[in-house]
Amino acid sequence: MAGEPQDDCLFCKIVAGEIPATVVRETDTTLAFRDITPQAPTHVLVIPKAHHADAATLAAEAPELAADVLRETRAVAEEEKLDSYRTIFNTGSGAGQTVFHAHAHVLGGRGLQWPPG
Repeated sequence: MAGEPQDDCLFCKIVAGEIPATVVRETDTTLAFRDITPQAPTHVLVIPKAHHADAATLAAEAPELAADVLRETRAVAEEEKLDSYRTIFNTGSGAGQTVFHAHAHVLGGRGLQWPPG
């Protein structure tokens, strides 16, 4: 069921404290932690604590929670003292999503070229 923890979800296990993560911020509804394979000097993932498979599903099923995730990307960037940064949501395996729990990547600390990929 949407929003419910999934037994086979890596990020649900991180939220539950079953798998360690380097947490940088936490709110009642979100968790932000460092990516274990960073693609930039700053690479933090911001996830909703409730399970939603991807950003599109999160936006449709819980738009206020999607807004919380976006607010936290800004808070992470401010705490990390990033003058500029990129927020990325990969939706679907073809876009590079490997963990099917909605999450935003906050990337910064170096020049980020366009187009990405």
